[in-house]
Amino acid sequence: KVAEVHKKGWSTKWNIKEAESMVLRTHTTPVTLRHLAMIKPEVGRYFSVGRVFRNEKVSYKHLVEFHQVEGVATAPLASLRDLMGLQKEFYAKMGIKKVKFWPTFFPYTEPSLQSMVYNEKLEKWVELFGMGIFRPEVTEPLGIKNRVLAWGGGLERIAMFRFRLHDVRELYGNRLAWLRSVPRCQL
Repeated sequence: KVAEVHKKGWSTKWNIKEAESMVLRTHTTPVTLRHLAMIKPEVGRYFSVGRVFRNEKVSYKHLVEFHQVEGVATAPLASLRDLMGLQKEFYAKMGIKKVKFWPTFFPYTEPSLQSMVYNEKLEKWVELFGMGIFRPEVTEPLGIKNRVLAWGGGLERIAMFRFRLHDVRELYGNRLAWLRSVPRCQL
């Protein structure tokens, strides 16, 4: 079933050898999809956090290993507008007021959006989460009938905003003065 849907949606032949190859996970979406496939909810909201790995050049906003937060929501009439509203509400609860969205491409969602939030300390807009509606090629083989709104991004990026950091690497530093100044469990 997956091979047929793959050919139809991605216009390439599905390769069992490629599917069985080992790789460090680059996102937590497989965990989310497995859960949705097991419970097949009519309506629901789900959230996960997991460690992921990327082939990135380490910079003030990128790490090669980080924790991804991911959320999905499903309902019969779920829409992109609902997803944008959910994101604005999520950000507002973290004290982030300035949010904007723009269209982008992600292979598993269509339509897809990127969100940017204004970082006061950096005095610039920074990308925070990617989001979209899972494509039918993703959900149909799993028996999921309703649209699934999906979003995800780095927990460390959220922490940058919460602790007003300029550089994500500071989270894993050993400056004792800073570590002692940060209240625990404040995210």
